[in-house]
Amino acid sequence: MSRIVRVGAAQMGPVARHESRGAVVDRLIALMRQAGETACDLVVFPELALTSFFPRWLIEDEEEIDSWFEDEMPGTETGRLFDEAERLGIAFHLGYAERTRENGGIHRYNTSILVDSSGGIIGKYRKVHLPGTAEPISDNPGQHLEKRYFEVGNLGFPVFPAFGGLIGMCICNDRRWPETYRVMGLQGADMIVLGYNTPVGLDAEPPEAAALAPFHNHLVMQAGAYQNACWVVGVAKAGHEEGYDMIGQSAIIAPTGEIVAMCRTFADELVAHDCDLDAGKHSRDTVFNFAAHRRTEHYGLIVERTGVGPRMAPP
Repeated sequence: MSRIVRVGAAQMGPVARHESRGAVVDRLIALMRQAGETACDLVVFPELALTSFFPRWLIEDEEEIDSWFEDEMPGTETGRLFDEAERLGIAFHLGYAERTRENGGIHRYNTSILVDSSGGIIGKYRKVHLPGTAEPISDNPGQHLEKRYFEVGNLGFPVFPAFGGLIGMCICNDRRWPETYRVMGLQGADMIVLGYNTPVGLDAEPPEAAALAPFHNHLVMQAGAYQNACWVVGVAKAGHEEGYDMIGQSAIIAPTGEIVAMCRTFADELVAHDCDLDAGKHSRDTVFNFAAHRRTEHYGLIVERTGVGPRMAPP
């Protein structure tokens, strides 16, 4: 049985602070229709695709904070995206800000979902590696306050059966950490899909770091794909958004680590590729045969002999 999945990476250009949900959903539907015209099975949208990247601002009014979040999915406006997916017979991945009531309280997460071609949600992921700070850094106008608005994800890194294979999800900063890919790779992930909103040139960032941002963006995704013998589809919110530049270069990356398709603009743009979920089989059976070659029992011994310990996160 063929395991070829035609994937569309649906990059988005800037989303203005006061752009309505309805207007953004219209843009997503337009990209989905382009994917339909090129016979895509799956279209991948970015992180926080429904809004501007609001964690750059210090917002103290609770009502305004809640306005950036979705209380249900599908909702009044997002339901149109689900309906269009069902009409076109296309699955999709969507990143958004989730507000939910769990365990007797209100919780907020940076979330993504995987939706099948009938409009049913088959998987959910909540971002684990939250960057930035909970409080503003001095009086910099450009902040990164994800720790203020989101809780650490509580769903782990699951994989979900779809398209005859196993699909995993992560979000933005998760892509920089090798454990993200490895946990899903150990579960047999054939493809990992992710969205990102990555700013460059914030006031506190050295210019050298800003210049290297596009290189590092691809470096981590290509390494994750190669070392775990799986496809990686990374999709950006790009362009000059509310005074800040966001990197683009949304890419579809093969299990060999090669970029096989990439967006060229900083606007709404779709690129597509036929992804063979069996393309990683050779690497899984040889170089990256975890069962045959991976030796976790020696990791502690290496640390003991070298005297080098891990950099531990604060409790």
